[in-house]
Amino acid sequence: MAHDHSNDCSDCGNLSRRDFVRTVGGAALAVGAGSLTGSLTGSLQAAPSAKSAAETVAAKLYGSLSEAQKKMIAFGFDHPLRKKISANWAITKPTIGGDFYTAEQRVLIDKVVRGMMSEDGYDRVMQQMEDDNGGFSEYHIALFGEPGKGGFEFELTGRHLTLRADGNSVEGAAFGGPIVYGHGLSNPKKQLYYYQTQAADTVFKSLDPKQAAAASIGKEPKETAVLLSGKKGSFPGINVGELSKDQQQLVMATIKTVLNPYRAEDVKEALKVLKAGGGLKTLNMAFYTAADLDNDKVWDVWRLEGPTWVSYFRGAPHVHAYINVGLKNV
Repeated sequence: MAHDHSNDCSDCGNLSRRDFVRTVGGAALAVGAGSLTGSLTGSLQAAPSAKSAAETVAAKLYGSLSEAQKKMIAFGFDHPLRKKISANWAITKPTIGGDFYTAEQRVLIDKVVRGMMSEDGYDRVMQQMEDDNGGFSEYHIALFGEPGKGGFEFELTGRHLTLRADGNSVEGAAFGGPIVYGHGLSNPKKQLYYYQTQAADTVFKSLDPKQAAAASIGKEPKETAVLLSGKKGSFPGINVGELSKDQQQLVMATIKTVLNPYRAEDVKEALKVLKAGGGLKTLNMAFYTAADLDNDKVWDVWRLEGPTWVSYFRGAPHVHAYINVGLKNV
């Protein structure tokens, strides 16, 4: 499908995903075990492991690095870079498409990302990177720890994106820690993730006037307010436990919609963490009515939050969205 490539930020790039694939296409044969257009499938256990698809390829990538490369992109597992949260940052200086990596390594990086996503999620994230920053080739990676020797995590960052694959190195944390996604288009109906706002809107439209008043908040919290608060936290909006069973089903449908871009293992772990924290009824849902791009009362900024869960969708002026699911902050 066609997308409007205009945006209202000044930090966009100009290289295309198509050029990147053309560059590394021949190298895919040398890597083996799958192709650039194939989909990697990991096991469907409750959480990723070191043997999951993305982690297996990430370990192979680590093993391919020269000592000079390791000095630039490989760090100890507890390095503070692994814990940074931002919607627009380069975790390391080299870009994926630059001459820092070999063609074979670039294919491996692509395979790691495939292994972290659902099929639809991979297509969306690749389109987002092209729309927002000139393509996958303009993004950045880092590796934390060493495969087989304690914690190990692959992390990709760039404009409107942070993705992680950690093989459950961070126990009790889905996705290995907070993740970020977004899209730079200011027209909400052309945003790649507008369907998530539509899912949340079904919840709002199911509320009676008293419930809607409780769920409606004015000004949204700051963008980086995504750390977990635990059981002592105070959460905005209406408590999901106060909703009818039908309304709670709509909230769960929204959660599954938010999780849909990611691999089954991460989805299962996220839902397992939610259950361990007390389940759906511990969440509050808030709609921030000060942000309404089309003045259509389809709220572009909304939030689901509880002791072990933060899903914060900021669709105005364009999408910056955060997911943080865990038994504690990592």
